[in-house]
Amino acid sequence: MASVAEVKSAIDAALEQVRESQEAVKVANEKLAEAQESLAVAVEGSGNEAVESARAALAQAAQELEDCLAATIAATEQAESYVATL
Repeated sequence: MASVAEVKSAIDAALEQVRESQEAVKVANEKLAEAQESLAVAVEGSGNEAVESARAALAQAAQELEDCLAATIAATEQAESYVATL
């Protein structure tokens, strides 16, 4: 059986991985926002259905990245809460 210190250390390591993942998600969201802007400029004035579908898909992807970030924040808070009880 692992000691409390070992459990805390393992959780801290996992939380560091989560923080690294959160940074990657933030960078991905920034890049996605840039792509959305580039697409908007490129297709300005177009009413083509494919363009609108592409813009909607990018907006959905951005929302899903935000949801991912929120989920990791919630998971981190729960893990930190657990560590505080040890």
